[in-house]
Formats: sequence, C-alpha cells, structure tokens
Amino acid sequence: MKCFEKLVRDFITSSLPASTDPLQFAYRHNRSTDDTIAHLLHTTLTHLDEGRGNYVKMLFVDYSSAFNTIIPSLLTTKLGDLGLHTSLCDWISNFLTDRPQSVWVGNCASSTLTLSTGAPQGCVLSPLLYSLYTYDCTATSSSNIIVKFADDTVVVGLISDNDERAYLEEIKHLENWCQENNLLLNVSKTKELIVDCSKKQERHYQPVRISGTTVERVDSFRYLGVHISQDLSWSRHTSSLAKKARQHLYHLRRLRDFRLPSKVLRNFYTCTIESILTGNITVWFGNSTKQDRQALQRVVRSAERITHSEVPDLQTTYYKRCQTKARKIVKDPTHPNNRLFSLLRSGRCFRSLKAKTERLKRSFFPQAIRALNQGN
Repeated sequence: MKCFEKLVRDFITSSLPASTDPLQFAYRHNRSTDDTIAHLLHTTLTHLDEGRGNYVKMLFVDYSSAFNTIIPSLLTTKLGDLGLHTSLCDWISNFLTDRPQSVWVGNCASSTLTLSTGAPQGCVLSPLLYSLYTYDCTATSSSNIIVKFADDTVVVGLISDNDERAYLEEIKHLENWCQENNLLLNVSKTKELIVDCSKKQERHYQPVRISGTTVERVDSFRYLGVHISQDLSWSRHTSSLAKKARQHLYHLRRLRDFRLPSKVLRNFYTCTIESILTGNITVWFGNSTKQDRQALQRVVRSAERITHSEVPDLQTTYYKRCQTKARKIVKDPTHPNNRLFSLLRSGRCFRSLKAKTERLKRSFFPQAIRALNQGN
C-alpha cells in the first residue's frame, strides 16, 4: 500500500500549481528547514534594516493533534479547488473515511474503532494531505507573513510606528480559520518572540490573547532545531550544538580504543558529530561570534586528533553549503526567494543585496550571493 501511496503522492505534487502555498516549505522539491528559517530571518532582518523604529513579532503556533483533526469532506473540496481530478478527490475521501483502527500491546488487542476524521499515522500521504489542507492559511495583510514547515507555523508581524493592529488582527483571523477547519490551537505551547534591536526606545508591547488566554512571551524559541533568540544572537544555539557534539566524542574515543580503522572513525564523525555541528549551518554561522565559532571548532580539532585524519573546518563547510543552496534556489523559479538572485548586465555576477546593518550583511542571502560571485 505504501508503494501505491508514493505513486499517488508524486502524481498529486506534479499536478499542483507551482504557486500553491509558496511559504509552505515541507514536502516540496528543493525545500528544507534551511529555506524556512532563512526566509523567516531574511524577512525579519530586512524589516529591521529599513527603519530604526521597526521591530518584529513572531508567534510560534502549536496545534493539538493537527494530523488527527482533518475533515475529509473539507479536504476534498480544497483539493478540487486546487484543480485535482474529481476521481482522485473521491479516492482520497474513501481512503480517509471508515478506517478501522485498534491498538496492540504485546498479544492483547483493543476493540476496533472506526475513524472518519484525520489522516492515518505513518501513511506516506498524510503529511502531504495536511499541507494541502492548510494551503489557504495565508496572511491577510502585507505587513504579515505566515511561514510553515508542515504543522510548524510562524505568524510574523512586521511592526512599524508601534502599530500592531494588523498583527493582532492576523492572529484573530488565524484563530477563526482554525475553528472553521477543525484545528485546535494549543495556547499553552504557543509562544511569542519579539525581535527589537532599538536600544533607545522603551516600548509597551500589546499582549496576544487566544481564546481568552494570554500567550507566553519568551526570549528564545527552538524552531526546526534552531534556537532563535530575541537579539538574533546564536550563542545559545552554538552552545547547545557544542555540548551535544562533545557527548559523541566519547563514543568516538571508545571506537578508537577498539583500534578501528581511521576510515571507520572518520565515517562515525561525519554521521554523528559533523551532522550536529553543521545542521542548518547556512542560516546561523554567518552571524555567529568569534567565540561561538571557536567553541565549535575545538570539537572539530578534538575529532581530528582522535581520528588521526583531517576533517573540513566549519568555515569551509559553511561556504560550500551556501554556494550549493544558492545554486539550487537560482535554478528554481518557483522558490519564494528566487527573486533575490538577479544577474547584473554582464550576466556573470549577481547583484548584491542592499544592507545597512552587519546583521543583514552577514545573513544567508547576502553571503550566498557573495559566495556565488566569488565562485564565478
């Protein structure tokens, strides 16, 4: 059945318009968590760069059992609106309704329950169907964006002149949309983060309330594996990476003590330690401090001594991944950030992005354009 689901999934994705929910980065070709975070940060940094009085509010939304609340009849209506054939919509409706389900614990089974709501857990189609179910959850104001990676949703309010009305109305609209689509907001796990780099002004930020409950405001939030701080520094994130990577150095030493070949040690480092240190590196390394980089590089040097082999330093890895990611975006006209890469008249180099602050200059997209131009 999973093989057939993959065929249906591929057929659906090939049949969808390229403009369908451009800020949904999950389950799309040439999209990843890097793209999600890079778009979120670039939008934030660009707005902060445009005016000293500007600030950004991010609402990290959490849903309660999002996949289990899909209404099949509503989903098929939306699929029809997207242009999918009626017979395919009917098949999906049949696939989701009257599903027998039971739970096994050892040799004991529960009584069977028939379900007609939600998408089956572990099915190949479920994530894609959820993303299509929420495709119409988009921002209603030009001063807001809604960025999504599967059910990890962020409402971003670009605030100017201390006017938060559009942002608060956007959240109210999201709350109403959830009620209409049978999605339940988990207010206790929903958090708000404010990015305000203005040191001269003391502001009174309006609280966010959902269903009468005030949303907790935090100074850092872990989104898609990356700690985003209110000052957009990366010390907390890099400290977390270094701590986690150092724990794996113990296992690397144990493998060395067993006198395993250097190649095996190197493979272990690549799979378990380097993958930690370089996760989403394109979005945070450029703005990390010298101290942050040194702490991470010490882990790399320790690994070199243990494996008795040279491993790539983080700066080199960052540079190469920026180039690779940028080339993929340039070749993909449907990517929401493709417009940032425009060629000069010479046709050889890309136009540099305007940036007043070092934060924006050292972020992914300006750095990626610089890396591409240096590679040409």
